[in-house]
Amino acid sequence: MTVSDYQDSGQADESWRRLSPRMLLVHPVRELTRYIPALVGLVVAGRSVGGGEMWWLGPLGVVMVIALSVLRWATTRYRITPEQVQLRTGLFQRKTVAAPADRVRSVDVTASPLHRLLGLAKVDIGTGSQRSASRSGSGLTLDSLPTAEAAALRAELLHRALSPSVDERAGSSPNQPGGLPFDVVPFGDVPVASDPDIELVRLDPSWVRFAPFTMSGVLAAAAILGLGWNLLDQMNVTPSDVGPVRGFVDHMEQTAIWLGILQVVVALATTVTALSIGGYVLSYWGFRLTRHAQGSLHITRGLLTTRATSIEERRLLGVELGEPLLLRAVHAARLSGITTGLESRGRAGGGSSLLLPPAPLAVARALATQILRDPAPVEALLTAHGPAARRRRFLRVLQPVFVLMVGAGVAIWSGGSLWLGLGVALTIPFAVLLAADRYRSLGHALSGGALVTQQGSLGRRRDVLACDGIIGWNLRQTYFQRRAGLATLTATTAAGRQRYAVTDLPLSMAVALGNRALPGLLGDFLEPEVPEATGAVRR
Repeated sequence: MTVSDYQDSGQADESWRRLSPRMLLVHPVRELTRYIPALVGLVVAGRSVGGGEMWWLGPLGVVMVIALSVLRWATTRYRITPEQVQLRTGLFQRKTVAAPADRVRSVDVTASPLHRLLGLAKVDIGTGSQRSASRSGSGLTLDSLPTAEAAALRAELLHRALSPSVDERAGSSPNQPGGLPFDVVPFGDVPVASDPDIELVRLDPSWVRFAPFTMSGVLAAAAILGLGWNLLDQMNVTPSDVGPVRGFVDHMEQTAIWLGILQVVVALATTVTALSIGGYVLSYWGFRLTRHAQGSLHITRGLLTTRATSIEERRLLGVELGEPLLLRAVHAARLSGITTGLESRGRAGGGSSLLLPPAPLAVARALATQILRDPAPVEALLTAHGPAARRRRFLRVLQPVFVLMVGAGVAIWSGGSLWLGLGVALTIPFAVLLAADRYRSLGHALSGGALVTQQGSLGRRRDVLACDGIIGWNLRQTYFQRRAGLATLTATTAAGRQRYAVTDLPLSMAVALGNRALPGLLGDFLEPEVPEATGAVRR
């Protein structure tokens, strides 16, 4: 089915339609997997009550889960009109969710292994109101549609015939409808081909080496441990009664302390590394980012569960370059988009706004330049925030260390070991290094029609936000900031995190910065301008 055929059929037939009947083979399996702990609890309860006479509780739970899945399919309808995509659910309490076609920000097409086996896909339609909807447990999701129909729906919603081409938008003003929020500066040799999709980046298998430097392995290990503990608790089994756990405890009792600690550290490092690499491969294998000629970015990724995300470029107000400490140590970073209707930080380190998984820093910077069509915001020199901001970085880091030192002194005076004081003293150099790095990472700039702000050490982040996407300023001073003559200027926007802060800069500099980014908005707060140059560092 072509896109034009699908549009014609959607305009001609606006009656409510069901999802694919093959959904009945997807939802029961998924729901049974989700309720495994509860079903195991029912089986255990049925065997322990009345001498096993209530054995039927387990099978009854399975039947109920399957019945609920069938009921969901029977009561779900959707309708596609030229103006809206509507989803109706519920039997006793009917609920209709509608997404206006002109408010669509992104379209995610996801296919789990079972979906792929049955030729189905799940379509998540992102709009400006989806964040609030998702918090209330609702949202516009069509699960499950035939693969061809899902692809046609994605193309129809994002590549409507009335949308101007990229070239037309590139020549328009950022203030005109459909204009890009950045000045268009040619970068690199962009090939002109008949294929409407231009590839910007593709996953290099060597990038898997960055997986151990993310927190995904730690989170996966914690999730596995929590799931295992929950299952043992549901089955009323003591962990020490499990063979491998009992063998591990016996081994540790017969091993020297230093050797046991070394073995545990090696085992944990190996497990976390394996989980991190496995998670990276499962999530990002086959990653490919392309730019469509009609003005959208298309991301595909996934090994077992495939995911295809499309984002309209006119909804993209900037990018976010994330450099957590471990990734920064190996010169790597991840890139996300600042898009209206989508959060920059996604679930499990990804999310709909992900533009590049952990990859070399040079690749992330080059991709950001291609997406923004302007190298200036990416390579901008950051203005430092001065001595007062530096002192504040050190004070905020050293204050907890001082509290620890006082506590250690009290403990030693009460008869505690001197080693406690030595351990606290060893934290001082790390705290000083952390404070110095936090200040080195702190800065801001105005470049290429965008506000550039950077902060953080353990999780350093550079945000590039189009000034045209800023809808207001929040100027805030705490008691200690007022004493130091500092302020935090926060740009509010409808995109991404919705709040992008320039932290701890002199008050006069904050007001001048806000006025230059949005002339006239902070005019009443302006004083005679003070020279801003307190230092600049190339990042």
